[in-house]
Parts: sequence; C-alpha cells; structure tokens
Amino acid sequence: MVTFYLATLFPKIFDGVLSQSMLHKARKLGLVDIKIIDIREFGLGRRHQVDDTPYGGGDGMLLMIEPLFNLIKSVKEKSDKEIKVLLPSPRGKNYLQSDALRLSKMTSDFLIICPRYEGYDERLINYVDETFSIGNYILTGGEIPAMIMVDSITRLLPGVLGGETSAEIESFADDKTREFPQYTRPEIFDGQGVPKVLLTGNHKQIEVWRHSMMMKD
Repeated sequence: MVTFYLATLFPKIFDGVLSQSMLHKARKLGLVDIKIIDIREFGLGRRHQVDDTPYGGGDGMLLMIEPLFNLIKSVKEKSDKEIKVLLPSPRGKNYLQSDALRLSKMTSDFLIICPRYEGYDERLINYVDETFSIGNYILTGGEIPAMIMVDSITRLLPGVLGGETSAEIESFADDKTREFPQYTRPEIFDGQGVPKVLLTGNHKQIEVWRHSMMMKD
C-alpha cells in the first residue's frame, strides 16, 4: 500500500476529490492511504505561526522553514517506510506522465507539501526530494497540484484501473503522443457519423487508422 501525506493549511480542501471515483476505490481496496496534515500543528509559539515577511522586502508572506522542517521530520520519524518529499512549485521541473509512472513504481510513501501565500523559504529545498511544476501558470496554493500528483500516481498502481492496458494505451504514455480519437453509439448523431474504418471489423486497418490519428508534440 502507498501512503500519501498531504501537508496543507486547508485540510478540508481535499475532502471531495479524495472521497470520489477512482481514489475512493483505491482507498477502499487498501491500495492507497491518504493522511492529511495541518501545517499549523507545527506552527511556532502560542499563535502557531507558520508564515512571515520576506527578507529584503516585497509583498506577501512566506511559509517559514522551521514548521515545515519539523513537519517533515515528524512524518519520517513516525513512518516505517522511506518517505519521498515532493513539492509543487512554479520553479520545479515540468511534471510529466513518465514522472507519474516512475513514482508509482517506487516502494516509498510520499509527503507532498502544499505551499501557500507568496511561497516558501527557499531553504526548504534542502529537505525535498523532487520539485514539480504542473504548468506555466500560478495557482493560489499547492493543493490542486498535489491532487493531480496523487491522482496520476494512484491510477497507475496495479489493481486500480480496470483494463490491463488502460494505463498503457493513452495520451502521453511516452510524454509526447496524444491518443487517437474514439467513438461509441449511436453511429449517427446530429448528422455526424463514426469513421467508416471503425465499422469494418478489420482490426489491422483500424490499427493503421488509429496510429495515423495520433498526435505528437
């Protein structure tokens, strides 16, 4: 079983996503466990402070290094498995399907830290194993990227998806190829028909057509 530890300032933000569909199935089957950690539990002082103004000036607040360091240390000390620490960040490498596949094959558990505000004290990087960006845009926090990583890794775990090749024949299996278009009934809808080759039953011709319809970056 793979355990995801999700560290956030907004624990309830994950409730809907993690209790539905495939993620619910994976948890019910005992293939995945998800533990939500409130970063404020590791805050400093009576007010459980987790953020402060940046050195050198500037707008906004940064997550402080001490609460995050203590959180990482606590998770690692309580776990009997290796913990890989992941950090969503605009400064990280682009998150690809090959990353999801690689991570799904690891024997470790994962701690994903969800930044907020203007970001985090850069010294956090020294305690993180990998930093990922999910795209060239800015979100209000790391929770949505964390959901994306959990979803993309979980669906690749053995026993989660139904078909044996479901995770192999799909877009970005090689990080660049988009899957061919697919159709189902009715054969005609609003004057639009299904490509005739798909109705022939000739699997060789269908395979050639599908290959020709794939798109590459």
